[in-house]
Amino acid sequence: MHVALSGARYLRRRRHRPLGEDRRDVSSRANGHDRNAARPHRVAEVKTRIASILATLAVLLIAGELALRLVPIPGTLLRPPVQSIALLDRHGIPLRETRVAERFSRELALEDVPAHVIAAVLAAEDKRFYSHHGIDWLAAGRAGFEGLKHGHIVSGASTITQQLVKISTHRPRNLRAKLIESVTALRLEQSWSKNQILAAYLNRLDFGNLNIGLAAAADYYFGKPVSDLSDAEGAFLAGLPKNPRKLNPHLAPEAARGRQLTVLERMRANHQLDLARYDAAMAEPLTIRAPQRRFRAPHFVEMVLRQLPETPAAELRTTLDFRLNEQVEKIVRGRLAQLREQNVRNAAAVVIDNATGDVIALVGSENYFEPGAGQVNGAWAQRSAGSALKPFTYLLALERGATPATMVADVRTSFPAAGGFYRPENYNRRCYGPVRYRTALASSLNIPAVKVLLAAGGPAALHERLRECGLTTLNRPAEIYGLGLTLGNCEARLLEMTNAYASLARLGEFRPWRVLSTSTSAAHRYSRPELVWQIADILSDNSARTLAFGMNSALRFDYPVACKTGTSTDFRDNWTVGFTPEFSVGVWAGNFDGAPMREVSGVTGAGPILHAIFDYLHGNYGTTWYRTPPGIVERTIHPLTGKLLADGDARGVREKFMADRLPAAESATDYDLSGNVQLNAEYADWFRSAENSLHDRAVLATAAGELLIASPLPGSIYVVDPDVPSSRRIPLIANGSAKVEWQSDSLTCRSEAGVDFALAREGEHRLVVTDPATGRRAETRIRIRFL
Repeated sequence: MHVALSGARYLRRRRHRPLGEDRRDVSSRANGHDRNAARPHRVAEVKTRIASILATLAVLLIAGELALRLVPIPGTLLRPPVQSIALLDRHGIPLRETRVAERFSRELALEDVPAHVIAAVLAAEDKRFYSHHGIDWLAAGRAGFEGLKHGHIVSGASTITQQLVKISTHRPRNLRAKLIESVTALRLEQSWSKNQILAAYLNRLDFGNLNIGLAAAADYYFGKPVSDLSDAEGAFLAGLPKNPRKLNPHLAPEAARGRQLTVLERMRANHQLDLARYDAAMAEPLTIRAPQRRFRAPHFVEMVLRQLPETPAAELRTTLDFRLNEQVEKIVRGRLAQLREQNVRNAAAVVIDNATGDVIALVGSENYFEPGAGQVNGAWAQRSAGSALKPFTYLLALERGATPATMVADVRTSFPAAGGFYRPENYNRRCYGPVRYRTALASSLNIPAVKVLLAAGGPAALHERLRECGLTTLNRPAEIYGLGLTLGNCEARLLEMTNAYASLARLGEFRPWRVLSTSTSAAHRYSRPELVWQIADILSDNSARTLAFGMNSALRFDYPVACKTGTSTDFRDNWTVGFTPEFSVGVWAGNFDGAPMREVSGVTGAGPILHAIFDYLHGNYGTTWYRTPPGIVERTIHPLTGKLLADGDARGVREKFMADRLPAAESATDYDLSGNVQLNAEYADWFRSAENSLHDRAVLATAAGELLIASPLPGSIYVVDPDVPSSRRIPLIANGSAKVEWQSDSLTCRSEAGVDFALAREGEHRLVVTDPATGRRAETRIRIRFL
């Protein structure tokens, strides 16, 4: 009955369903059966994929593990730190009074380091040291995020293990080195225990003032072993390795103290100090020991320690001559005492043995052990070079065919330069008219030096030559320095400058300087010996420098010495560098903070120091001079034309030449009917000025009837900065009568206060000048473009 009723109801429902609905119902049930049947297959497929991924990861992990084992551990970590190195001078004299190699301490066992000192180091450098495997990914992520957020590096993320690899390999700082250090750190964590890594780290950390390792630092700064350090002292030392130079307690005590407080705050935040110990440490006054006079020739020793081989011997012989160095120190101190009133507070000096490149004396400051600037190494500091670079410019000119008798116009000249014009002045703001290269170099005239550089290949040629001679501070393109490079608008190091002059002393052979007698390096020749000999001859010619320095300056010697001065803008730096065949000496005088001296130039500041050093070398070691090279001859020339005269001509002076580079003989066109030398239009303004001392010996070429334009010269290209009003004035200079007239179809010509000029406009222009007194005309064409 129940079944029949149900069947009837079913039939009634069937009558009211749309056509096909029952088919869908049947179909859905069929599909449900299919899905149930397929589910085990899909589960199996997912399991297979997961197993494949896990297997791949396992293979990669195993391969990575095996690859890491192939990464070598730095050899320096497989050997204990060197505990003592005796640094000796070239004669075997110890350069340390006690414990010669204080920079390298005895090895400290980790069990001898108190827990609170270890806690301070971990708080300062790597708080998750015991939980990571060589790389702290959390710290790396934080550092990366902050770097992106601020646009620059805000905090570091190197772990103690990474730092240990870094200080043990001394790789250059770049991304590749960072990656190698990270991989090596992972490898080290595979092989060493955490305590081994931490012990090696504490024994190799740089704590400043030549102290490597915690034991040396504790003794140097507090005069006690590590085991006796207080919480405050431990935190103080733990903070120094972040930047030992900037946190030097002797030079920057407040910065060092601030870093200590940061470490203590981290220790408190990390629960490594309770409140009572934290408060006590914050309040504890620290007594830092004064710098101890622990070694001789301290600046030199610092340089040696930067160049030690990877596995130094227990005893190293350096290139220094300690007795000579002592004498140089005395000379520097004595001269500075005389210059106090001129606000000269420091000086540095270097002596190089030319035969080997050995640095045999190096004094970096008046007193290394004086708090403040004493530890600045003036022999290595970068300072404005001044005129000390000019000999290399003139050598380039000689290589291109010039001679010491080549003439150059020492008259005020504007040189096209980026942004307008470059208009140099001589040191004494006076011009001398026609001068020979010999006189221009020996008297260090600025305007001729710029003209010589322009004729000798420009800034690019000098830039290349200076780098070839070992100057590493020229880190900008030549065009940035421009023509001012020959006047020293760059920075240089005294040691590198002195060694560049040593290459002149070797007559064109460069050899790297060295401070360890075991160092070897190749020399290379960059110029012909007879050309460099001419430069040496000019620099040793006292009569040639009298134009600027007088007969009895500090550069006058009773024996031959080639020397050159340099003074930077506002008397902030002055140099004197010189050489004989045996020795090269460089001296810098000034103030490390850049404060200007009071009217002290290279010849009055650094010059007397160089003179005293050479007197000592000459008297105690002996100096000689060069033999005249084969092919060098002497001839008589006219001092205002540089041309050959007959031997014995009373008008002439003697000059040295290469036999195949003699100048032309004089001709009638060089003189007017009265026998006066004719000067071209380039000298016009100078000739009419009070600076002209040649009125009875020379005339302008107008006496022969020619009107000449000195500025702008034909074909000149002027680059003008529209934002610099003064650069828009093109100077107009011609010879002729006192008042000439200028005209141009495209430029506006004006005259103010007796000075003629044209207002710059872009394009090509023609300028015509007329002398009303004679009716003669001359023209020139130039091009002007705006930046």
